[in-house]
Amino acid sequence: MDSTQPQRPTTDAALFWERYYRARRAWDTHVNPLLAETVAPLSPGTALDLGCGAGGDTVWLAQRGWRVTAVDISTTAVERVRRRARELGLEDRVTAEQHDLAGSFPAGEFDLVSAQYFHTPFPLARVQVLRAAVQALRPGGLLLVVDHGSTAPWSWNQDPGAHHPTPREVAADLDLDPEDWSVLRADTPSRLATATVVDNVLLVQRAAGTVTR
Repeated sequence: MDSTQPQRPTTDAALFWERYYRARRAWDTHVNPLLAETVAPLSPGTALDLGCGAGGDTVWLAQRGWRVTAVDISTTAVERVRRRARELGLEDRVTAEQHDLAGSFPAGEFDLVSAQYFHTPFPLARVQVLRAAVQALRPGGLLLVVDHGSTAPWSWNQDPGAHHPTPREVAADLDLDPEDWSVLRADTPSRLATATVVDNVLLVQRAAGTVTR
């Protein structure tokens, strides 16, 4: 996957998400609770927020001292995250970049990579993106993947037969050497939103002695 300068996406996926975010007048800018739960005991470092959307996670991390690279395919999402960071005096801790992760991946090494509900109705080599994410971790760094484990009432995918890969399935797809990577968490907690929904949670840690490449 190309990690050079991102190019402006021109795909159907880019158009879909651009229209989606342009149409949203009210943005939910709260942190995802499973990210907050995971990060609360950690010392601040560098973080990558894949599919940052409205930027709630990015801002929450930056307010707690993290330096965050926020990535989204939508121009509107990226510009709004930049603006919000400026308004809150966090511009020195937030870098917002536009990437179509089907073709490019942000440069750098990170102590945390967060992929919250990293789903799309368009073809995407998701496993390839997540493998790039774990390779971008510094020794001791964490990859947190939170997926839908059930169909939420507000989801764009209302297919009752949709398969929601389990955390163990996601981990197996990553094909990580157990000498270099540890699965710290792989479970399916439920939570009450406007309805009870299930989240699939995978937390992977890179071994402290691993040499980054």
